Formats: sequence, structure tokens, C-alpha cells
Amino acid sequence: MFFDTRPKVSVHVAQTGETFVCASDESLLQAMLRLGRKGIPVGCVNGGCGVCKVHIVEGQCRSLGPISRAHITAEEESAGYTLACRVAAVTPVRLEVTGKFEKPFRKGFANPANT
Repeated sequence: MFFDTRPKVSVHVAQTGETFVCASDESLLQAMLRLGRKGIPVGCVNGGCGVCKVHIVEGQCRSLGPISRAHITAEEESAGYTLACRVAAVTPVRLEVTGKFEKPFRKGFANPANT
């Protein structure tokens, strides 16, 4: 049996009231997915889509890689906005989800009720 001995901190999603633990070397989004939790919208999980945009209200995170300026401006980043797939928690974190999940393939399909 494998015991995960990595240091962990709590992550609280304000909108849902859900709290989960995140290892210090995994992204906030990876931790949520690993635990089967919901709350942060999931897209590409690699920083390219911006779906997992969050505002860190309390706590500190460290970068796990560059953040696309197409989704987070330098001003937003300095105000605590980031992509949940590109940061790991250093201290307990309270965040607010700001990204919106839109299904890109929904548009353009015929409505079966109208056929």
C-alpha cells in the first residue's frame, strides 16, 4: 500500500463551500480532480483554455509554469487571479471561481425537438 506523505494544505471553494486537500507539488485543479471533487470548472488542464480561472481570496500559491496572458493579464495576476491548473497551494487557500465553462460544440447543432 502506498502512503502519500507529501505536505498538504486545504483549499476552499467559496461558491460551493467545498474544501479539499492539495499536495504542495500538485496544481489546485489536479488535487480537486484526484479527489473526485467539483467546484472549479475543468477544461484542458494545461493552461491553454482559461476555464479554470480563479481569484485567490486568502492564502498563497506558487506558480507551476507560465500563465497565458490571453486569459490572465499581468494586472489580474497581481490582484490574485490565476489559473487553477497552473498553481500549487503554499498555505491554506480560499478561492472564488471566476472562469466560465461553455461547451464549444453546442453551437450549430440542430435541436432534435424541432425535427
